[in-house]
Amino acid sequence: MRIGVPKEVAEGERRVALVPDVVKQLTARELEVTVEAGAGEGASYPDAEYGDAEGEIGDPWGADVVLKVAAPTDDEVGRLRQGQVVIGFLQPLTNPDLARRLASAGVTSFAVEAIPRITRAQSMDALSSQANLGGYMSVLIAARDSGNLFPMMTTAAGTIAPAKVLVLGAGVAGLQAIATAKRLGGVVTGFDVRSVVKEQVESLGGRFLEVDAVKDAEGEGGYARPLTEEENERLRGELAQAAVRQDVIISTAAIPGRPAPLLVTADAVRGMKPGSVIVDLAAETGGNCELTRAGETVVENGVQVIGPVNLPSEMAQDASALYAKNLSNLLDLLLDDEGGLKIDFEDEIVAGSCLTSDGEIVNERAREAAG
Repeated sequence: MRIGVPKEVAEGERRVALVPDVVKQLTARELEVTVEAGAGEGASYPDAEYGDAEGEIGDPWGADVVLKVAAPTDDEVGRLRQGQVVIGFLQPLTNPDLARRLASAGVTSFAVEAIPRITRAQSMDALSSQANLGGYMSVLIAARDSGNLFPMMTTAAGTIAPAKVLVLGAGVAGLQAIATAKRLGGVVTGFDVRSVVKEQVESLGGRFLEVDAVKDAEGEGGYARPLTEEENERLRGELAQAAVRQDVIISTAAIPGRPAPLLVTADAVRGMKPGSVIVDLAAETGGNCELTRAGETVVENGVQVIGPVNLPSEMAQDASALYAKNLSNLLDLLLDDEGGLKIDFEDEIVAGSCLTSDGEIVNERAREAAG
């Protein structure tokens, strides 16, 4: 069986679906791996390293299984043939046109975003592996652009107080942001509408922000449920009061398939001290801050509102290594002992992550989104 790894063509995407170490593991199992020329350059993996790993440099589109990072473009879908398998970030809830095109092409596709969040699937959870890096990077951006040092510093000229950091959302990215800000010496507060994460925030050295507006809003799959408008209004009021005291806010709150919840209003930003920084990791889905613009930095009353996109690509080498291992673990479920395709839809992970098969959109939520 042959696995193909195309060069990513999405703007700003530097990651690659497989790294040489993982290619070596796959070829040792007598699988053929074809990598498009230059596919790993953005992540600092030259073609020669793939050759050393027994991979072939060539056209990946004729492979039995095509591994992607970003969702395939229209041109890339046009290069696929019936019966091929495609795995990658396929945006099952937000890009129904892609799901329809993949189904029409007769492609069996697996969306890594749809991998069930169960214990057995943790090693395949690409959302978590990439969100971890995003949370880390968000703190580095804040530390770079903030007008304040993160740690307390005592000098002959006086003592500088540590930066106060508020992290909104305590999922994978948020918890990593809390841990990183704490390591840098900040005074860190974490907030989430799911009260169950309080212990996790505190275990990382952060203080959990208690609010009266929402006591617990855990929903399906461990994500937060959508709040009512009344809950949202009260919550935004309480967060505005907390924002006044912060030097840095990092927001990570997201609900799959929905616009990011609005947590920080424009008035709340105007109430913050000049020199403060907001890094909004939810920028690509609308932002947690009212002033966020994806891919831009907005300055309001001396406060920077930064809306980064695709932060894992900023650490492309490590991000690719983690993603490649996620894909390798998922492939283990799709192959038999001889290295042939054996797709078992009785397996919860296989069934949950499959987007299209036999000309149909088989993921229930994606089918609803596609109409």
